[in-house]
Amino acid sequence: KLFFTDYGNTAKVERCDMDGMNRTWIVDSKIEQPTALALDLINKYVYWVDIYLGSVEVVDYQGRKRHTVIKGKQIRHLCGLAVFENYLYTINSDNLSVLRINRYNGTDIQSLARLDNAKEIRVYQKRTQTAVRSHACEADPYGMPGGCSHICLLSSNYKARTCRCRTGFILGSDGRSCK
Repeated sequence: KLFFTDYGNTAKVERCDMDGMNRTWIVDSKIEQPTALALDLINKYVYWVDIYLGSVEVVDYQGRKRHTVIKGKQIRHLCGLAVFENYLYTINSDNLSVLRINRYNGTDIQSLARLDNAKEIRVYQKRTQTAVRSHACEADPYGMPGGCSHICLLSSNYKARTCRCRTGFILGSDGRSCK
């Protein structure tokens, strides 16, 4: 799945399949300007920063179990968001500090470091990387991902895929080759 925020006409947090299909709103009320998003892949939670409302909130992948982690004026300066173990990590754009926030109750806020020009943050740790099983976009015997001549996107599950073409090409009637 692909998770993303949108604060156009209607602010929301959404998810869809990797090929863009099955687009679903998971949060569309009491939300104004969601700017940063992080996933808890283990427990299947979505965290986001709403800089207009000054809050960090969380829901499960279906949009249920919503609650506020932290709320206050200091949230309006946060950009980027990552989750690891018991904490959320973010950047305070006002003073360029890396912050660590307890993700269960919003307490224990610590400034860990200062960076010159950070706008995003990511945590890379082996335990957060899910094991990859065989999937529909694996290279075929000719080296083409999922048998697609240009781009292979996973669809509704790891066994289904959709082929797409680079700009200037159209998908052939076979659903795999680009012309």
